[in-house]
Amino acid sequence: MRKLSMEELNRLTVADFKNTQKFPLVLVLDNVRSLHNVGAAFRTADAFAVEKIWLCGITGRPPQREITKTALGSTESVAWEYAPTTVAAVEQLKAAGYQVVAVEQTTESQPLPAFRPTPGQGYALVMGNEVFGVDDEVLALCDAAVEIPQFGTKHSLNVSVAAGVVLWDFISKMG
Repeated sequence: MRKLSMEELNRLTVADFKNTQKFPLVLVLDNVRSLHNVGAAFRTADAFAVEKIWLCGITGRPPQREITKTALGSTESVAWEYAPTTVAAVEQLKAAGYQVVAVEQTTESQPLPAFRPTPGQGYALVMGNEVFGVDDEVLALCDAAVEIPQFGTKHSLNVSVAAGVVLWDFISKMG
């Protein structure tokens, strides 16, 4: 066994990535305070070819050193937009036909493995603030909520880790 070289990985150029078909997924960052989490979300969104990231409220926006360091250039490849409130972004996404899914532990959330995306349907996945989670006003607008099953003493994952888990799960089911 050996590691593949960069040439063998056949990475897309930024221009090719922008022109490639994306999965019908949008990542919505609801007041995410850590710039490192924002950068990691960009990197993950690039890896999974999502359509766009919405940066909402206090969520940091490129260019900022901490975002750029973690994103490793993906702020140039992944489309993004800013909204002053997450409610505004979610309302726009719903009007465009996306199903909005909170990644949150709620009275009605379903375990991520049980959630089945509808083929051809676009989804907007809302990732909440590191301390407070998805804002209650935003949660009221969501069509569904999913939670990642966890088995330890903690009941949450880092925002960027959770985004990776949920994006991979959705894409593997959409594939």
